[in-house]
Amino acid sequence: MSPSPIPWLSVVIPIKDERDNIQPLANQLIKVLGTLEQSQETPFEILFVDDGSTDGSGTILDGLAQEYPEIQVLHMDRNHGQTAAFHAGFRQSRGRLLATIDGDLQYDPADIPKLLPLMNQYDLVCGHRQQRLDNLLRKISSHIAYLVRNAVIHDGILDTGCSLKLFRREVLEGIPWFKGMHRFFPALAQMYGFSVIEAPVKHFPRAHGQSKYGIGNRVFAGLYDLMAVRWMQSRCFRYKVVKKETGGLGPHQQ
Repeated sequence: MSPSPIPWLSVVIPIKDERDNIQPLANQLIKVLGTLEQSQETPFEILFVDDGSTDGSGTILDGLAQEYPEIQVLHMDRNHGQTAAFHAGFRQSRGRLLATIDGDLQYDPADIPKLLPLMNQYDLVCGHRQQRLDNLLRKISSHIAYLVRNAVIHDGILDTGCSLKLFRREVLEGIPWFKGMHRFFPALAQMYGFSVIEAPVKHFPRAHGQSKYGIGNRVFAGLYDLMAVRWMQSRCFRYKVVKKETGGLGPHQQ
């Protein structure tokens, strides 16, 4: 048997108790990606990572995997957090390009085709929510996180919390992984010489389920990780090798 073709895109989606959002998200992704020209030449894949859900999300995901050949499901043994879920999905994925999106239906899969042309020039394209439709507490916690992060690591990214991102595979293979690092994908990519850009995307209010983030786990829990990234920035190699022209006569010169 010939090996299956390498997907042109892998979409990785961490899931933690998103029972009512999973089916419509899967339907939207299948519809949007299936109409793209790239999907007619090589397949795409969608990897849902069940990060210890307790609301029946895992059963729904398994049903989708049986219904759609493009869908794969990974089940974590317990809740390990978003970074671990991303890492598990990335390791399982095979796509040349990778996309991330949350499972809460607050992002529009139709924005993925709008970001794709930027991948011709950049290694990482980050969505930027121009009109945040979260509740006031989440807006405040996100703004505090932005002010603290940008003051320390100066990555220039306005909305690192936006989960809608597109990566070249080389980015995720070239940056270090540690707990909580998903908040710092752009800074780490820049640190290792990859090109990064932000682009506007839509944002919707949460219709089902509850947010997993607040001031406690968005700001204070990330301070140690922030200091780790700042330390890595200070220790990262930044040198160029200059090729000097040798003097003297060539082999056939007198």
